Amino acid sequence: MIAPKIAFAALALLMISLPSTVHAQDVPGIEICTVEKTMERRTSCLQSNVDFLQKTITKLTTDHQQKSDAANRQIEALKGAVISLQKVVSDLQAAQNKAAEDAKKATPASKDATPAAKDAPPAKDGAK
Repeated sequence: MIAPKIAFAALALLMISLPSTVHAQDVPGIEICTVEKTMERRTSCLQSNVDFLQKTITKLTTDHQQKSDAANRQIEALKGAVISLQKVVSDLQAAQNKAAEDAKKATPASKDATPAAKDAPPAKDGAK
């Protein structure tokens, strides 16, 4: 029981005694090179800016190319879907036209169909 307490106390003392200084990291980015006094440091700073910009341009170009390729793939897939839907629509229109022609053939187009309606007894009007 005492061992965990001692270990915790030792860890706490160790954390307190560690130096709290944080070392700066070189984060890539654009630097203001006019503050450099010597020509060598100014040249190095400018070269660092050029390298950063070239890497950024390369990364952005790659990203945009990947997005463009993905968009082109999606466009091609959508074109295929449109073509298949156009085929379905044309098949349905052909079937509808065939059904309309079959319906025209099934109904007699002669004048005898009209007088048959005249031979029927008149409907009685219940509102008299």
